[in-house]
Amino acid sequence: MSARDFLDSIEPHFTKGGRFEKYYGLYEMVDTFIYTPADVTRGTTHVRDGNDLKRTMTFVVIATAFCILMAMYNTGYQANLAMEAMGLDKAEGWRSIPMMVFGYNPMNPLSNTVHGALYFLPIYITTLAIGGVWEVLFATVRGHEVNEGFLVSSMLYTLIMPPDMPLWQVALGISFGIVIGKEVFGGTGKNFLNPALTGRAFLYFAYPASISGDSVWVAVDGYTAATPLGLAANGGLAAVTEHYSWMQTFFGFEPGCLGETSTLAIMIGAAFLLYTRVASYRIMAGVFIGMVATSLLFNTIGSDSNPMFAFPWYWHLTVGGFAFGMVYMATDPVSAAMTNTGRWVFGALVGVMTVLIRVVNPAFPEGIMLAILFSNMFAPTIDYFVIQANIRRRIKRHA
Repeated sequence: MSARDFLDSIEPHFTKGGRFEKYYGLYEMVDTFIYTPADVTRGTTHVRDGNDLKRTMTFVVIATAFCILMAMYNTGYQANLAMEAMGLDKAEGWRSIPMMVFGYNPMNPLSNTVHGALYFLPIYITTLAIGGVWEVLFATVRGHEVNEGFLVSSMLYTLIMPPDMPLWQVALGISFGIVIGKEVFGGTGKNFLNPALTGRAFLYFAYPASISGDSVWVAVDGYTAATPLGLAANGGLAAVTEHYSWMQTFFGFEPGCLGETSTLAIMIGAAFLLYTRVASYRIMAGVFIGMVATSLLFNTIGSDSNPMFAFPWYWHLTVGGFAFGMVYMATDPVSAAMTNTGRWVFGALVGVMTVLIRVVNPAFPEGIMLAILFSNMFAPTIDYFVIQANIRRRIKRHA
């Protein structure tokens, strides 16, 4: 019996009147994950399109492929470099068992990738399992389908975690992001905040020692290494260039969150999202223009006491999570602005706020997370004023 035949045979038990009617969402999730839904739009007024939510979410996950590969490689690379510097001959705990085969040579790509995967996969599996439980629970209680949007949220959330984040905190963060950031507002399509960033923001303020500072970015206990953005916050561009070149930060060979370090990998994902028209080029361009304009303004003003005023825009692009936030987080179609003009304004607000936080507020070296969440709250207002302006313009045109 094929999987299709098996699913068809048990479907009556999950449809209305069946013994497991309230678990239909779980059945539908498995069915549509394996096969394309056979349902078609009924009625006289509808739009026909080959794209659906499942395909859209799949495209976003595909767009993160290079970020995932780089996350595993760079995490292992940084860990192997740290172990070499500390004179350690093996990793601690269960990870030492599979690494007996691959070794800890930072010049060995396979060793780096496998070592990094041993940190990436537990975080992702924990995120997928705990978040999936919440998704199924709410779908069951509400009697609707399990939405594919969680596949994207789980991947993006994983990629913005430090490599050695405690798994219980990973579970707590994704629970907060899914439940408080999305489900309490009605689920996918009704949330006004990005769920992945909401979960990370919760961890940032609840457990700052696990997600900030110099000891969390390299997955080796007892080893400290500041990120380029952390160095910049303390000493400006001069402090960064003592340790890293711009090309290192562009390719992503630096300490940092799992998937945020490589601007090159992120740009490849951006090209795919723009080609498939899944992400809005207006939002990306708005974020970039806002960042460049604000950086140039601070460069022109200058400061004798704050070296971040002189930090160039092309360094803002490659350090920290700016590129990742611009491509994957700000372009969230649910929590971002919906109108074309509003997307430009929304993106520009994110870019401006990011540089403002990075340069003016010494308490937060990274600004993209708070900038996006702040802009999410204003997205409906931005769209409102854009629509009202269009209405007034049409009234004047036909007066």
